[in-house]
Amino acid sequence: MKNEVIKVHFLGASRTVTGSKFLIETSQKNILIDCGMFQGLKELREKNWENIPFDVSTIDHVLLTHGHLDHTGYLPRLVQQGFKGSIEGTSPTLAIAKIILKDSGKIHEEDAKRANKEGYSKHEPALPFYTIKEAEQTIRFFNNREKNVWHQLDKDIKYRLRYNGHIIGSTFIELDLFGKIFVFSGDIGRQNDLLLAPPLRPKWADYLFLESTYGNKLHPKEDIEDKIVALVNTTLKNRGTLIIPSFAVERLQSLMYLLWQLYKKNKIPNIPVFVDSPMGNNVLSVFEQYSNWHKLPANEFAAMSRWTNIITSYKETWETIDNPRPKIVIAGSGMVTGGRVLTYLQQLIDEASTNILLVGYQAEGTRGRQLLEGAHEIKFYGKYYPVNAQVHQIESLSAHADQKEILEWMGGIKNVIETVFLVHGEPSSINTLRVKIQDVYHCKVTVPKLYDVLKIHL
Repeated sequence: MKNEVIKVHFLGASRTVTGSKFLIETSQKNILIDCGMFQGLKELREKNWENIPFDVSTIDHVLLTHGHLDHTGYLPRLVQQGFKGSIEGTSPTLAIAKIILKDSGKIHEEDAKRANKEGYSKHEPALPFYTIKEAEQTIRFFNNREKNVWHQLDKDIKYRLRYNGHIIGSTFIELDLFGKIFVFSGDIGRQNDLLLAPPLRPKWADYLFLESTYGNKLHPKEDIEDKIVALVNTTLKNRGTLIIPSFAVERLQSLMYLLWQLYKKNKIPNIPVFVDSPMGNNVLSVFEQYSNWHKLPANEFAAMSRWTNIITSYKETWETIDNPRPKIVIAGSGMVTGGRVLTYLQQLIDEASTNILLVGYQAEGTRGRQLLEGAHEIKFYGKYYPVNAQVHQIESLSAHADQKEILEWMGGIKNVIETVFLVHGEPSSINTLRVKIQDVYHCKVTVPKLYDVLKIHL
């Protein structure tokens, strides 16, 4: 169709990592790709409370690349603003999104209640970002879609979900608009992941919306097993606690599997491993249900789950903290922005016998980034706590492709790309990747700003 004008609204993850939202406005349908929350810096988090600058009631479909909070966490607010369309993704993606939204609603309610009780919020009263009930209302709009199949949305619009190995259920999206292919990479996974197969690659893209989280880095070739063994031995020697803040989806299961394998190989003793993440526990059931989406055999999954101490109540959290034995605690959240890990750190971060291991991306403005950069004190619930614990990092456990892997992923595209839009990255990562893509693939690269609206004439 000639003279068709597509408007692309960059509503999140533009010159920043979180808040993924890309609105495609056409004459036939309005389609939102992902609907995530902003995390990290205060000025970004405050944008979560702003309404989307578009008539939400006219959005027909939300297509999800995967279930992470920074790609799905704004959905209940979208429904509050009048969305009545269809929210679509793979079955495991929607299963993960259900868990994350309900868990987040609960945390938002608890945080607001605590803030009002203890009086540390600037707002009177503090309100939850959304409630469990609002999360449940949002889930009613969910519709499962098969991967590798074209789904028709209108006469000239269809899309396909393709495996990309970031977390269970995750995909990149090929959106065919009037004969032009718009590819949204989502978050690209790793070539050699513990639990997932390597990502597939697109073969054609007229317009590519490409993540750039690690666009300026190569993941180090570090011996993960040796590093963890050393930390476990130090924890035993000092009779302390090894705390691993973890993302509930994928990293938590990978860590469980890694520790289980080290124990089976007699590389670590039978030190108790506690997993304290209600969301992570629920995600384990998704792994069990969708075994064709990961590499972990059923017998290994069952043995690993039996070996690990799964905490199921807040009472058990405190019993674990009070237990003087050396131990490993894996608890959400991965960027130390909320969740059960805050309770452990409140009690143990001031002890020299505590070790903290960061295993995922730490966005600007998060407590995880502060710890990584050597902060001498950290604020929890309105109070400061001294950091006497030792802080460590394993970068190569990241679920995001590094610069080399991103470029290789692009290498499957056979045509000359008209425009690459670099998203989902901080400015330094984006700018490095921009230069590299121009040098390697000689195509036009654009770096959109937040709330840019770009017109594409087809």
